[in-house]
Amino acid sequence: MTTAGRRSQREPKYQRIASGLRRDIESGRYGPGDRLPGENDLMAEHGVARMTARQALAVLQTEGLAEARKGAGVFVRVFQPIRRRGISRLSREQWGAGRSVWEADVGDRELAVEVLEVVEGDAPDTVAGVLGTSGVWLRRRRFVLEGKPVMLAVSYFPADLVAGTRVTEEDTGPGGVYARLAELGREPVRFREEIRSRMPTAQEAQRLGLGAGTPVVLVRRTAFTADGSPVEVNEMVLDAAAYVLEYDFES
Repeated sequence: MTTAGRRSQREPKYQRIASGLRRDIESGRYGPGDRLPGENDLMAEHGVARMTARQALAVLQTEGLAEARKGAGVFVRVFQPIRRRGISRLSREQWGAGRSVWEADVGDRELAVEVLEVVEGDAPDTVAGVLGTSGVWLRRRRFVLEGKPVMLAVSYFPADLVAGTRVTEEDTGPGGVYARLAELGREPVRFREEIRSRMPTAQEAQRLGLGAGTPVVLVRRTAFTADGSPVEVNEMVLDAAAYVLEYDFES
């Protein structure tokens, strides 16, 4: 037996079943929207207990390949992941021309940005330490693509910089907040993003409509002016199954 074969035999049964279903999805045997074999089908085909069959299907749901529909079964996911182009989306050519940074990600797909809150308040200590002030205006949003919530975001701006400007309004106008900062003479010219992953909080899972076991990706972006001053901290929570993070740069 080959090394790969021995490794396969050591895998839990539910993992081997999930791997077979994954190959079937990748080969096109099951296409977007198709119903996958149910628990009873997998029990009969593989001679396993119901819990093992259930775990196999749960693996595919956690990976974002499948989704459960109450009372109907588990189906291959139809939603196409967003390719988040981490560098080109933030270029001045994008927002400087009056376009949203989101247009670089979603193209012609239907996007709704729900502004949940725009208020003046106190920044968390971690944000205050970056901005050098605890007094901020914050913008809290939920992004919904083709009817599916995909991201939660909250941006923090120094209150003494943006008070009385369109940054504090629900509609910030063409080009969004970066175009408005440029009008204030505080154009962002450099960005830093920090990325990690974890399981969502109960509130995050509810707002993003996440199934059990689906992780989130956290992206924390800081925008800097030419003199190195931070003018925004944006904390984003992404449905991990809805995104591909792409970074394209020269060596």
